Amino acid sequence: MIQALFQYTFLQHAFLSGILASIVCGIIGSMILEKKIILLSGGIAHTAYGGVGLGYLLGFPPILGALFFSLAAALGIATIQKKSHAMGDVLICLFWSLGMALGILFVSLMPGYPPDLSSYLFGNILTVTRGDLWLMLAFTVLISSAVLLFYADWKAFLFDREFAYLRGLPASFLEHLLLVLIALTSVALLRVTGIILVLALLAAPTATAALLTRGLASRMGLSIALGCLFCFFGLWLSYHFEIASGAAIVILSVSAYFLVFLGKTLFRKDSV
Repeated sequence: MIQALFQYTFLQHAFLSGILASIVCGIIGSMILEKKIILLSGGIAHTAYGGVGLGYLLGFPPILGALFFSLAAALGIATIQKKSHAMGDVLICLFWSLGMALGILFVSLMPGYPPDLSSYLFGNILTVTRGDLWLMLAFTVLISSAVLLFYADWKAFLFDREFAYLRGLPASFLEHLLLVLIALTSVALLRVTGIILVLALLAAPTATAALLTRGLASRMGLSIALGCLFCFFGLWLSYHFEIASGAAIVILSVSAYFLVFLGKTLFRKDSV
């Protein structure tokens, strides 16, 4: 695997995309876990399917359609919930279902044979192109910069929104910005894990890190390291056994969480 990594361009692209995906997952995953909005993140990610279908139907890059739909869902959920006080879970469910349904509708309207959208649904890290890498890099820089620039404000906001508001921090702006960052992260992960599995890569490394460390910064750092580890070994399994790369990465991530959780539980019992 290491030797092949230096020989084949597609493996180099896959390895680099795994690193970039781990960075954004470690950062945003820690924030959504702290804020307890994992379900909301899943709703935003799945809405992107409508944009993928629209891109194929109208002939523009599906990733741009996914970006538009994800941003629209993020801002739409925030705006409707703020103005109408609608139930958050209901809105998430509606946007989630609408995005998937629109994607299916747009693809069904295409003449001829419909395209294979499995890479957007389940991901295929081995098919990441140079263009995908540049897009992921741009999203990673943008997301990392937004978090670092307002890091002190983020800590207060994630701890307690009302506390942040009383301190004079722009809580509403941070809330909307977080949703936008979730949308960007979801699109950045499309080629790695796909729409259906994106939630697992956002949650699993961060949840594992939360079992091992405290503090937002340390959790982000450990989440990034674990994400890189899972992506590398998932890529290795995918390459050698010819299995779906996104599924391999997610299975490793989730399995690691349960192993750490089990080990920590047993250790507590032995120490009592």
